[in-house]
Amino acid sequence: MRKITAQAVQAFENATPFKSGNTQVEVTPNCTILKLFGNPIAYRYNDPERTLSITNCGWPTATTRERLNGIEGVSISQSAGLWYLNGVQWDGKLTDVNVLPL
Repeated sequence: MRKITAQAVQAFENATPFKSGNTQVEVTPNCTILKLFGNPIAYRYNDPERTLSITNCGWPTATTRERLNGIEGVSISQSAGLWYLNGVQWDGKLTDVNVLPL
């Protein structure tokens, strides 16, 4: 994992603002957002379940995949040009990944 990914994911998980290069973490009253090139690729909602939602925003790149793979509970792989999220084929659209306890 790249250093910028580790730093961004740590900030994302801790709801701490972060910006470095093409990666940013924005904290709002309702959720924490991980952005890549200004595109929101992950949301951690501040609901009681702390719902995690991810998307590739239409950019199925190695960098997008690498940033998302840094998040706990997310495992994205690629085979024959298709993306798989936690072992299931995924089209990259906004998807709730899991529900984590507080």
